[in-house]
Amino acid sequence: MEAIYVPKKLVDEARKMGIDISELVLNAIANVLDLDPSEVASARLELAEKSLEEAREFIKQRNAVQASEKLYKAVEECIKALAEVFNASQLKEVRKRGKWDTWLLGMAATDLSKRLGEERIRLAWKDAYDIHVWGFHEAKYRVEDVEAALPLAEWLLSYTKQVISEKLREHKEKQE
Repeated sequence: MEAIYVPKKLVDEARKMGIDISELVLNAIANVLDLDPSEVASARLELAEKSLEEAREFIKQRNAVQASEKLYKAVEECIKALAEVFNASQLKEVRKRGKWDTWLLGMAATDLSKRLGEERIRLAWKDAYDIHVWGFHEAKYRVEDVEAALPLAEWLLSYTKQVISEKLREHKEKQE
């Protein structure tokens, strides 16, 4: 992963508007490079892997607040990746609004669960959102509470990798 410096003034202004700088950069690069949705999803998987690894480290350090945020971010990126490769209906609203909101992520998780016949997608989202609110924003959860959500988040990352890998293979076969 490449680190990019963004001036504080720009970051502050983006935050005031509810814009996630990482999301903005990823989308801008994907648009300029005209990336296929499966390639964008692959980039999101890299972010998810990094976030989940950081969550594990924060759990080891007994930092429930930061572990909560990183676990949530990992699941969020998996949902976005799956939404990209399956062209979830929520993407239309995301593009119109210029960002993902938690309600759109929740709807995408529900729709993807139904479409893929895998209820654990929706359950992983629900766990992650619960951890995000009560572990990160409210700082009420213990490390044990965050750690209990880890197996489902790990499953979602593994599942998403498998699905994205299949989609990338299909995309390459079509190009040949």
